[in-house]
Amino acid sequence: MMQVCLNGSRSAADGAMIPLSPQALAESAAEAVAAGATDVHVHPRTPCGRESLSPRVVAATLEAVRARVDVPVGVTTGAWVEPDPDARVARIRSWTVLPDHASVNWHEPGAEEVAAALVERGVGVEAGIWSGTEGAARFARSPLGGRVLRVLAEVTETGPGTAERTARELLGSLGDAFGRPVLLHGEDGGAWPVLRLARRLGLATRVGLEDVLVLPDGERARSNAQLVTAALAVRADGKGDTGVDTGGDGSRR
Repeated sequence: MMQVCLNGSRSAADGAMIPLSPQALAESAAEAVAAGATDVHVHPRTPCGRESLSPRVVAATLEAVRARVDVPVGVTTGAWVEPDPDARVARIRSWTVLPDHASVNWHEPGAEEVAAALVERGVGVEAGIWSGTEGAARFARSPLGGRVLRVLAEVTETGPGTAERTARELLGSLGDAFGRPVLLHGEDGGAWPVLRLARRLGLATRVGLEDVLVLPDGERARSNAQLVTAALAVRADGKGDTGVDTGGDGSRR
């Protein structure tokens, strides 16, 4: 599985290639899926670019993206979008269009309640377990552990030399993860080392402008599709991910 994370908390300040509007997200998703992505993760935005969990904003984004792709589409429920846990749960219960899945960061206040609200509505839960947090320990005690769609193991260590070690420690802390599939990914400087490790271990992974803005060779990425193409060129032995000349539409040149 190769998930594409289209935008995250990035903004226009990170570059014009960051998709923000429903239309831009839909176009970016379509290009990424054409390049080989099999799942989409998105942070819906208001017209002014602010992340939002409101039913109107979530519906507009999901409808636009689904009009262009036929793969599962998920959204975030990050506490930074809606800090109050009760308000976050209320937002989920008010959604008029449901995503296929939604990520829930298990170290955040209200994670259990948010996950339960998603399960009640038939939305798959990606259990976000971040390195450097109590997420793994809390998840191990969760009565919902066996009901999540998958575990989203996120390495927040961005040092290229230490990200792989942190990833292995994070995976060890998850134990059998209630038997649920694990998607392993990193951020910024740690994104490519962790993606290589995921490929070696045969785990699902993800790539996209939310996680990293550069290609394996350090060149600035021009699109999510270009990142997906580069990620799929990484073989399980970690080779095949240098010197890849990809176009903005994800095609090799």
